[in-house]
Amino acid sequence: MVKKNLKVNNGASNRRGRDHGKPWARGLAMIQAETLDLLEWSRLGQHLASFAATSLGEIAAQHLAIPSSQAESEALQAQTREAYWLDQHHRSLSFAGIRDLSGSLERVQRQGTLTGLELLDIASTLKGARQIRRALEAEAEVDLPVFQGLVGDWRTHPELEQHIYHCIDDRGEVTDRASPKLAAIRERLNGTRQQIQQRLQRIIQRQGGALQETLITQRGDRFVLPVKAPQKDAIPGLIHDVSASGATLYIEPHAIVDLGNQLRQLIRQEQTEIEAMLAAISLQVGAVGSDLEDLLATLTRLDLACARSRYSLWLEANPPRFISSGTTTLRQLRHPLLVWQQRQEGTNAVVPIDLVMADHLRVVAITGPNTGGKTVTLKTLGLAALMAKVGLFVPAREPVELPWFDQVLADIGDEQSIEQNLSTFSGHVRRISRILAALDNLPSTAGVANALVLLDEVGAGTDPTEGTALALALLRYLANHSRLTVATTHYGELKALKYQDPRFENAAVEFDEVSLCPTYRLLWGIPGRSNALAIARRLGLKAAVVNGAAAVMAGAGQEDVNQVIAALEAQRREQEASSQAAAALLTETEHLHREIHQRAEWLRQRQEDLQGQQQLAIQQAIAQAKADIAQVIRQLQQGQPTAQAAQKATAEIEAITQTYLPHRPSNQPAAKTGFRPQVGDRVRLMSLGQTAEVLTEPDADQRLTVRFGLLKTTVHLNDIESLQGEKALVEPKVKPPPASPPTSSPATLVLRTASNTVDLRGMRVAEAEPVLEQAIVQAKGGALWVIHGHGTGKLRQGVQDYLQHHPQVQRFEAAEQTQGGTGVTVVYLR
Repeated sequence: MVKKNLKVNNGASNRRGRDHGKPWARGLAMIQAETLDLLEWSRLGQHLASFAATSLGEIAAQHLAIPSSQAESEALQAQTREAYWLDQHHRSLSFAGIRDLSGSLERVQRQGTLTGLELLDIASTLKGARQIRRALEAEAEVDLPVFQGLVGDWRTHPELEQHIYHCIDDRGEVTDRASPKLAAIRERLNGTRQQIQQRLQRIIQRQGGALQETLITQRGDRFVLPVKAPQKDAIPGLIHDVSASGATLYIEPHAIVDLGNQLRQLIRQEQTEIEAMLAAISLQVGAVGSDLEDLLATLTRLDLACARSRYSLWLEANPPRFISSGTTTLRQLRHPLLVWQQRQEGTNAVVPIDLVMADHLRVVAITGPNTGGKTVTLKTLGLAALMAKVGLFVPAREPVELPWFDQVLADIGDEQSIEQNLSTFSGHVRRISRILAALDNLPSTAGVANALVLLDEVGAGTDPTEGTALALALLRYLANHSRLTVATTHYGELKALKYQDPRFENAAVEFDEVSLCPTYRLLWGIPGRSNALAIARRLGLKAAVVNGAAAVMAGAGQEDVNQVIAALEAQRREQEASSQAAAALLTETEHLHREIHQRAEWLRQRQEDLQGQQQLAIQQAIAQAKADIAQVIRQLQQGQPTAQAAQKATAEIEAITQTYLPHRPSNQPAAKTGFRPQVGDRVRLMSLGQTAEVLTEPDADQRLTVRFGLLKTTVHLNDIESLQGEKALVEPKVKPPPASPPTSSPATLVLRTASNTVDLRGMRVAEAEPVLEQAIVQAKGGALWVIHGHGTGKLRQGVQDYLQHHPQVQRFEAAEQTQGGTGVTVVYLR
């Protein structure tokens, strides 16, 4: 089952399984395994496994297979990006309760029976999977298409989970409620045990002197008493055991032998019923075994994606982008295993390297002294390519751009590892032969295989002349047949290839001649020097010997080459110093820019604070004004509302307005005219400074009814304006013929008081109608607030049906939200 799960996660690498019988396929598999071993891929898998949350995730991480297509790598990267987003936003998935069910599922497929604990693991996994799906569904506002797609088709079988929890307790035992028959058997078992206990207690009371201890114990499934050997006849029965000294006999008295036999039979019946229950539940598990296998496979994918995310986050890595053409960009690239050593073991800080390679390059020759970091550079590049393929982020600075390689093939003599011995020349040749054979059988474009080849000390281990010739021929061959080759060498002739073929490039590991220590920095564009003479002179070798060696080199023309390289290195250092100065200047400029930005931000914040203080002062004034208005309203509510009281309240409100509202400056431009209010418009009451809603059209007297807050009032058009400051258009009034003088009605306020409010909550419709009728009669016109609540809505519907046909009701509507909303109906009476 584990192997199947791993196939689900990384099965692409096995697609060529049908070709494994061919010699070239066996050779490819061998060089693939050797490359992974040389790059210490298994160690990286172990580090990744430490970030997994489940045992299946750990196994999958330790057996990472390499995808065989770019689409698969893109899919894995998409999973990692979504998990990375969840981790960064503190919404990481929880894999609590997920168990490895592979053994259990394999056994039920063979019609086996699971134990109670194994069934609990299945229920726990189903519950954990359901919680993961619920957590992802809760992120509906976030774009997580890959994860949500993975869990969208899950079948978590909640009925099976509930059945298992119903039948199995936390200790893995079958519960009494699992089966009525089992409950009856256990009830009889308890009764039989109690009878045995009672009989033994009576024997202890009668024959306590014959016992070594006054206690009841068991031997096997039989209850016995510890009897003194000399007094065994005092308690006749079956002897089941004897103490080591022979002084104590463990006797089952004859009085309970029959009960003991019954107990044994009941225990067997109980066990038979338990096994039947476990078998039945196991059969249910087997019926959905394929769903559980798919569930486990998806859970393993999710856990592995989250482990990749956490490991990438720990490495401070960045997501890669696969490019089909263009410059390979890996700046500040760090070796992940060295980062682990630094953080876990406290070793020296990891020196990052820059790998920026143009698209036309096919071969990079890295030269320099031993222990300078050449081999580490090869391994770092190889691991970066593999990490990107399996869905891991790359420990480099953004942007991370590199090709997707069909294969990463390496021949690295790892003399720096205690686990590897220095490879012989023949061993190198055999491994290179397998690399070339693999290139011949990989898909190619114009004869060039999409592969990354890493060669350490190419041509070493034999005669330098022959080794140089072999290395030159090999690198030229690889330039024609591999997309990218990176090789380390000490041969000076290889350094000249750059000047003969534009597809070649030189790089060198830097060496500090003063401290005689490598800096582990990679320098591009110039070949490196071995620095053997400088090291020898510094370490105290006789000057005569060193000078003699220098003379030999000068005679061979090597000294001139080294001087040219030294001059190039000096020029490069000067350029780097200038670049660092420019970077420092840029940093200072950015610092000044940040300071200016912060100052501007401070000024903006200061302005907002001042505005806020002004706004607070205005709000406090408004709050005080509202409190004064509320006092006026309470005075109205406490007495009988009359027109005179309403006029008095209006006058008081106007006085409050004059106190708290700012006056318009005299130089303010005159308001625009021409605004004609319509029902539903929002207008401003100029005398109160409040926003109100228009309830009626202007009448012949140019007056209209408006509502603001709890109050309704009738105002003249001259007293309102639009929210844009437009004055209302007042139509000229046509003077009516003289008749009886018109009576001016004072402004009226519709207020809610205890006397015009009736509460019908808790009543049925039939009970509410007479109460409502009485309230309408007592109201004698005006308005009536009817409280019926929300509930099922039947009472509200009944009240409104009754009002619809009542002769005294002019109209009715739902109350303001602040007065109860649809739970209260305001009735306007004739």
